[in-house]
Amino acid sequence: MQRKGLIGWICALLCVGSLFPAQAQEKKDNHFEVSKNLEIFNSLVKEMEMFYVDTIDVEKTVRRGIDAMLGGLDPYTEYIPEQEMGDFKQLVTGEYGGIGAYIRQRNEKGNVMIIEPFEGMPAAEAGLKAGDVILAIDTTKVSSFTNDKVSELLKGVPNSKMTLTIQRPGEKKPRKFDIIRKQVQINQVTWYGVRGDSVGYIYLKSFTDKCAQEVKDAFLDLRDNHHVKSLILDLRNNGGGVLESAVQIVSMFVPKGSVVLSTKSKHAQMDRTYRTSSEPIDTVMPLAVLINGNSASAAEIVSGSLQDMDRAVLIGQRSYGKGLVQSTRDLPYNGSLKVTISKYYIPSGRCIQQLDYTHRKADGSVAAIPDSLTKVFYTAKGRPVRDGGGVRPEFEVKEDKLPTMMYYLAVDTVFCDFVTNWVQQHPTIPPVEEFSISDADFEAFKAYAKEKGFTYDRQSEKVLKNLKEVAEFEGYLEGDSTWFKTLETKLTPNLDRDFDRFKKEVTRMLESEIVKRYYYQKGELLASLKDDKVLEKALEVLANRALYQQTLSTPEGK
Repeated sequence: MQRKGLIGWICALLCVGSLFPAQAQEKKDNHFEVSKNLEIFNSLVKEMEMFYVDTIDVEKTVRRGIDAMLGGLDPYTEYIPEQEMGDFKQLVTGEYGGIGAYIRQRNEKGNVMIIEPFEGMPAAEAGLKAGDVILAIDTTKVSSFTNDKVSELLKGVPNSKMTLTIQRPGEKKPRKFDIIRKQVQINQVTWYGVRGDSVGYIYLKSFTDKCAQEVKDAFLDLRDNHHVKSLILDLRNNGGGVLESAVQIVSMFVPKGSVVLSTKSKHAQMDRTYRTSSEPIDTVMPLAVLINGNSASAAEIVSGSLQDMDRAVLIGQRSYGKGLVQSTRDLPYNGSLKVTISKYYIPSGRCIQQLDYTHRKADGSVAAIPDSLTKVFYTAKGRPVRDGGGVRPEFEVKEDKLPTMMYYLAVDTVFCDFVTNWVQQHPTIPPVEEFSISDADFEAFKAYAKEKGFTYDRQSEKVLKNLKEVAEFEGYLEGDSTWFKTLETKLTPNLDRDFDRFKKEVTRMLESEIVKRYYYQKGELLASLKDDKVLEKALEVLANRALYQQTLSTPEGK
């Protein structure tokens, strides 16, 4: 990054909104501080470049400074340089030119491998499979490349040709695949269909600029061709995305002209009110929205606004609590600043932002707004709802927490590697609804993990180690320490014990990983819906029309 570009970038950052007259006096008072600090920063970079004992990578050094500066604001305000704009646009559009597969580096120094090809995309159509290790892209050997570098080489102009050299587990000789890149569009509606007694189900995994049309097409098909009588919209683990798409989805189920949300920023000229602008598809069909702690941003706009308008019942767990709106501003040298410009408020008037980034603790950490300090707002029919802590469902269903061991089994690719070998021995499997692994498969997985020397470091073990050091320092272990040894024995990882203890969780994860190899993302989702307590509760509520209507009715005394 040249000095001219650096100064221009900082000026653009500090002068955002400088044309608003209401802030003129404040900016006049700050003018000297802005000029002084820009001059200091510019001189500092120049002096370090000239006199520091070692050669300085100016671009990386300044980038660290930028990231540190923005990191003190909130996690969503970030600098996006030109070389990262492609990935950013992919998040917004859900499209890119490439082979259509997720890749992953086995570890910091390990090879990059295919972990999930997309159905109907070039990687899958060419015959690439999960577990294939990428050795070369065209004539470039990539065995020592990072995940990001390999991803960059795999992407390219649609219809361009590439040759991929891979090493398939269990085979001695590498394989070569000629692949033609295409415009990869990731469908955000992973699967939709009928569940229970005439209940439509749609799973939306993210909000891109085209996802509303996917939801609309799925709903019309379910209503007109499958004659569903109620609908479940699953937004669990949906981290959000394009705000306008959330408004479009809400507009399908509420009257035209309804206020979905309003945004409030530092400058009144930037405040906006979003209303539904199209005629709805259906305003009477019973609707349930599934959410959890990973449902955020646009997912909370949809679920929260439908709740505030008494249009849907919410089922699951409290949502993440992201009530901040970002916008992008162009920067020099084709970069962008994604900056938080406002907070959003859903129809009841509440903001669901949970973490207060404007009042940090002395150590720099951010605290959540305690429930005792949240305020009560009211839905259209007078039902009480609260702000400051995400969206709370009418029917809360707790999800089982995954043990730490599961995390390490996934991160260390034990699941992936075992399933890669398992799939080679099983050309086909039954449909997802009928498939399950046997006890023999489970025992084989245990043996495989042991053979690979799998270990895991649980948080309880770390805390125990720290406790022991403190206890020794303060003299608590000089006498009878049998109690500590007993505790240490209970908290020491034991593979046989913990595999049997968490057999249900391990089995479900194995089944999910296996069906994904045969039925792609749809199969993985369908496998996850087996024994789904939240889905079962939604089916129960929608089947009981009296309960559904009572839940959304005006409270007595209102």
